[in-house]
Amino acid sequence: MLDKIKQLQEEIEALSASGKDEVEELRIKYISKKGLVSQLFADFKTVPAEQKKAVGQAINVLKNKALDKINELKESFENADQGDGSTDLSRPGEPMRLGTRHPLAIVRNEIVEIFARLGFTVAEGPEIEDDWHVFSALNFPPEHPARDMQDTFFIEKDPDVLLRTHTSSVQARVMQKTQPPIRAIFPGRVFRNEAISARAHCIFHQIEGLYVDENVSFADLKQTLLYFSRELFGEKTEIRLRPSYFPFTEPSAEMDVSCSICGGKGCNVCKYTGWLEILGCGMIDPNVLDSCGIDSKKYTGFAFGMGIERITMLKYGIKDIRHFFENDVRFLRQFESAY
Repeated sequence: MLDKIKQLQEEIEALSASGKDEVEELRIKYISKKGLVSQLFADFKTVPAEQKKAVGQAINVLKNKALDKINELKESFENADQGDGSTDLSRPGEPMRLGTRHPLAIVRNEIVEIFARLGFTVAEGPEIEDDWHVFSALNFPPEHPARDMQDTFFIEKDPDVLLRTHTSSVQARVMQKTQPPIRAIFPGRVFRNEAISARAHCIFHQIEGLYVDENVSFADLKQTLLYFSRELFGEKTEIRLRPSYFPFTEPSAEMDVSCSICGGKGCNVCKYTGWLEILGCGMIDPNVLDSCGIDSKKYTGFAFGMGIERITMLKYGIKDIRHFFENDVRFLRQFESAY
């Protein structure tokens, strides 16, 4: 009996399998109710009394070794099914889609990168401002009719405190603290008391630019804006400047770009004119330079400003500005490959 047990033990220790099905066959052969190990327990009653202790211990050892061997083979194939161990078992079973940047952030970053190639740095300022930085420093005298061009959110308890209506307030702060040469852009959120519609909103985003140095001319402004437009809308883009009025620049102009959708031939997007208005610009008024502590007799400069929403709407053919603020994932997912 002991020789038979030893033979089975050597046989079990040498067991191997090529698959789960073969492991199951080995389990049935050795440790099932009718298996070879179980048969030893059935034959145990024929063992002489003086050998029962030794045989009984040997059968129990054999049974445990058989169970360990079968479990070892079974686990080896289960681990193989799970791969090489590099799989993160804590990951969710359902795939999760990655988020994306907001279209306004995509266009903002693109504009910043374009001007960075021209040496413009980025400066930011507070959204809650005082009257001097938003209006007075920019040549808006008290009671000046130009103040009515922008419907402002004033703080009721302190009429000198307001939500900025343009990022030009950051221009004033930079010119106060920095002597020329100054070359910077100012992206940020602004607020105006306007009715919300498909074309207007009480909250929107601007990027303004400023360049102050000796001998800066209108030709420098035009060439800068031409380079920017062709980098953003394509190398075939043309620009045109139309006379306009802004209190802080003189002369002032509105800039149009040729419609990239119709190639300047005229379509419903450009209202069949072939042109799209995108920004305002001009040479900085000497009064603005002087009020910020810069010698207007020595230095000149230009400034420009554009709405990021308008640029984004033109770039992607978006017809309703309210989409930018509704956080509708169906809208936002369209920009997953835009950056």
